[in-house]
Amino acid sequence: MAEKSKVLVIGGTGYIGKFIVEASAKSGHPTFALVRESTLSSPAKAGIVEGFKSLGVNLVHGDIYDQESLLSVIKQVDVVISAVGQAQLADQDRIVVAIKAAGNIKRFLPSEFGNDVDRVHAVDPAKTAFAIKAKIRRLVEAEGIPYTYVSSNFFAGYFLPTLSQPGATAPPRDKVVILGDGNVKAVFNKEDDIGTYTIKAVDDPRTLNKILYIKPPANTYSFNDLVSLWERKIGKTLERVYVPEEQVLKNIQGGSSTQCDIGHISFCFCERRPNQL
Repeated sequence: MAEKSKVLVIGGTGYIGKFIVEASAKSGHPTFALVRESTLSSPAKAGIVEGFKSLGVNLVHGDIYDQESLLSVIKQVDVVISAVGQAQLADQDRIVVAIKAAGNIKRFLPSEFGNDVDRVHAVDPAKTAFAIKAKIRRLVEAEGIPYTYVSSNFFAGYFLPTLSQPGATAPPRDKVVILGDGNVKAVFNKEDDIGTYTIKAVDDPRTLNKILYIKPPANTYSFNDLVSLWERKIGKTLERVYVPEEQVLKNIQGGSSTQCDIGHISFCFCERRPNQL
């Protein structure tokens, strides 16, 4: 059996990053996580950091703005996975520069973990985020760096517990707000499954320089479908309040905080075209 690649995760203590780190370590990959000093001392991250230590993850001090530390750890691994958050998406060019300088990386997975950014139509703020991710893709390709892009669609643990209701902390029991007509289909995947499939891809020759689509048919639902499932579970019919697309667009342009959730907007208005693996 071939030796498993050494994997570095950047942004490993973030929302999806922690699932990827855990999946890597549990799969037997020598796993490294680049963490800032502030993260190690953060009470909010203490549980995640301790979990990494218990799994044998190598915690490396540094961040993407310290080129020396970044280059040093990249030279120690075979695969780099970026799971940085939205605020750092554009700064992934620093990771690309370091990978190019190191010259030893056999696979780079930039921070995507959502829609296929080359095959969507969206409005801001989602449009800007997608454009940044697409720009990083083009940079990776121009530099000739081996890659895999993971299109994991929607995080089930983020959207489903509240049915994506603005400001909610629990799923609705009386009324649900639905943007658009609620008929657009989307794929919802568990975060630990996303981590597992991401790690499975790093040594798979079939995913080299390809887009990995994680889209099980059984996980594909429209918003109306989700509401119906919830209604059956609680034995109650909810009042469905539909917000027409035209009104949603006006709310976005006017900066309405109640309707501008980036994921909710992209769920309603991203055109999903047939994909090829």
